[in-house]
Amino acid sequence: MGNFALWNLGFRPFYLLASVFGVLTILLWIAQLSGLLTEAYLQGPLWHGHEMLFGYTLAVVAGFLLTAVRAWTGEPTPTGAPLMALAALWVAGRVLVLTSYGELAAVANAAFPAALALAIAVPLWRSRNTRNYFFVGLLLLMAALVAILHLTLLGVIVLPPRASLVLGLDVMLFIMAVIGGRVIPMFTNNGVPGAGATRQLWLERLALASIMLLFVADLLQPGATAIAVVALVATLAHGLRLLLWRPWRTLSTPLVWILHAAYAWIVVYLALRAFAAVGWVAETHAIHALTVGAIGGMTLGMMVRTARGHTARPLRADGFELACFLLIQVAALGRVFGAMIFPAAYLPGIQISGLLWAAAFGIYAVRYWPVLTRPRLDGKPG
Repeated sequence: MGNFALWNLGFRPFYLLASVFGVLTILLWIAQLSGLLTEAYLQGPLWHGHEMLFGYTLAVVAGFLLTAVRAWTGEPTPTGAPLMALAALWVAGRVLVLTSYGELAAVANAAFPAALALAIAVPLWRSRNTRNYFFVGLLLLMAALVAILHLTLLGVIVLPPRASLVLGLDVMLFIMAVIGGRVIPMFTNNGVPGAGATRQLWLERLALASIMLLFVADLLQPGATAIAVVALVATLAHGLRLLLWRPWRTLSTPLVWILHAAYAWIVVYLALRAFAAVGWVAETHAIHALTVGAIGGMTLGMMVRTARGHTARPLRADGFELACFLLIQVAALGRVFGAMIFPAAYLPGIQISGLLWAAAFGIYAVRYWPVLTRPRLDGKPG
């Protein structure tokens, strides 16, 4: 077992699980659209949204935070058997939503983000790393949102299940805005000589505050105009934030431009949210700008970079990784704008976009299986 390193650090199992699930979930989505899996507890668009947010995306967040918190604090995060248990809990959530055991599915899916919160809370508390305590709160909020979603499905409370998904996406957007704001300018300046990426404190605060306001607006539903105004302010703040990072100077460095491209999809999402609020475009176009473009692009970019960095490999993308980055961008363009421009081809567009997504994550899974399951090249732990 000395050469098997999958359980040495959090990014290893969760990046591998996320990439494999990124392929399988699309195949299962097609199966549901084809009328199969009719006995599943969760079905249709609700299942699809639930699994992409509380399944795929949370797995990547888990891998990132379990690894980053160790680096931030110098304290250990779960490895070995505790990490196996955390991964098993995530897998149980994915399986149970495809069965008729709704109560068990609810428990497993709410327990995972709560367990992840505990796993990072201990090292953060021991090191008094107060700057990152808020991640614990955000994970507990995700646990509450997924619990509420399942309680509505089980008839315990009366709320629209989709509301939890919308609020969960707002939380995930905030997490991406925080992490992106920390790492994208740094990676840009480190990876592109003379890039000159900068930050402005007032703009950082406005950008993050605008996402908080969007969460409040989605929670309270103050009306279309108010939501449109909040989304437009957020569009301007995040657009200006991106411009200060000089994205046009990164085009020759795929490991950097993929993060800029993903962040640009956040700006597109916020603009489309404003347009959707006043009825100019369908809200599904906005949602997929966030999920396929921003989440898909940023998670792929971070999974490549952090996996390379934490296994002592060079911080540069090869042809396989470039293919992943390009495939996810084309998938996002097709899913968001293809459906807008060619509404008659809506269903084939979904299928093509889904296959491109699956291809991107299939390439990552095959390419990184040996990277994630073998020890670091420099012999260090992790």
